[in-house]
Amino acid sequence: MAFAPMGPEASFFEVLDRHRASLLAALNRGGQEPPEQGTHVASRFEDSVGLQMVSHCTTRKIRSDSPKSVKKFALILKILSMIYKLVQSNTYATKRDIYYTDSQLFGNQTIVDNIIDDISCMLKVPRRSLHILSTSKGLIAGNLRYVEEDGTRVSCACGASAIAVPSNVQGIRNAKFLLIVEKDATFQRLLDDNFCNHMSPCIMVTGKGTPDLNTRLLVKKLWDLFHIPVFTLVDADPHGIEIMCIYKYGSLSMSFEAHNLTVPAARWLGLLPSDIKRLNIPKESLIPLTKQDQMKLDSILKRPYVTCQPFWRKEMEMMADTKVKAEIQALASLSSDYLSRVYLPNKLKFGGWI
Repeated sequence: MAFAPMGPEASFFEVLDRHRASLLAALNRGGQEPPEQGTHVASRFEDSVGLQMVSHCTTRKIRSDSPKSVKKFALILKILSMIYKLVQSNTYATKRDIYYTDSQLFGNQTIVDNIIDDISCMLKVPRRSLHILSTSKGLIAGNLRYVEEDGTRVSCACGASAIAVPSNVQGIRNAKFLLIVEKDATFQRLLDDNFCNHMSPCIMVTGKGTPDLNTRLLVKKLWDLFHIPVFTLVDADPHGIEIMCIYKYGSLSMSFEAHNLTVPAARWLGLLPSDIKRLNIPKESLIPLTKQDQMKLDSILKRPYVTCQPFWRKEMEMMADTKVKAEIQALASLSSDYLSRVYLPNKLKFGGWI
């Protein structure tokens, strides 16, 4: 199935192409050698990779002869035996599948999830190498074709619906840029407005809030294969910034796998706190920061990677000073299709990212 040439003229992408050239030049200068891997739980920050585990920290031991840890020790062995069978038979299972093999023994899904993460960290291998997959919640659309592990060819041509983020792909088509959308509602609105075709060739992804492992793996794979510009579209609030940071720098809980999951080259496209004033978004569309929001914002401002992002810091300090936040949907107060017809095209054409 061919993609219809509905995108803008080539001159539209001049700033994007220059941005990509600068990203490639930075890669060539830096080399981006793979980081050393550890087996600890604490983290440090490395600008080219994201959050990384420190080499020296307090570790926790699980012993078979300790009453406090004997049950967890047994559960680890149980799951290790299941992983061994999966690898030997070259089959795959989801974390949910493993939990339901003996739900009474495991107690709840969180216990299984944590043990699998511990095993992955302990063995210094990504979860997929354990033949354990996650059920995808993310969606993808745009100028993307890929081949699934069983040979099925999938086209994500933008239409009224999107494709679930795959757990594994073997062949991917190129695009001009990748847009990560925080929320499913915004993603669906862009689909309804035919954004992908108007901005073709491009790819859109949403993790429907905090991204799952498969969504992060796919974003990372797209970056590694093509080094196309990656942009994030999130709410102008601390939660949206947190989600953007997960894509760009990773999370503490998965810091042992940061080299497989993070895209430090990702840029903040919107919604910026400065956009609120610049666009004269009506006050009735703004929301006061809660105490929890302020605590989250203060926490992000103290993180080491914020020191590498002075423009991010300026935007977050502006949010802290004004004590208001705004959802992406606030742009609808300007016009119903302002996001897809005006805001995003102008940002992409004139380089309105930080």
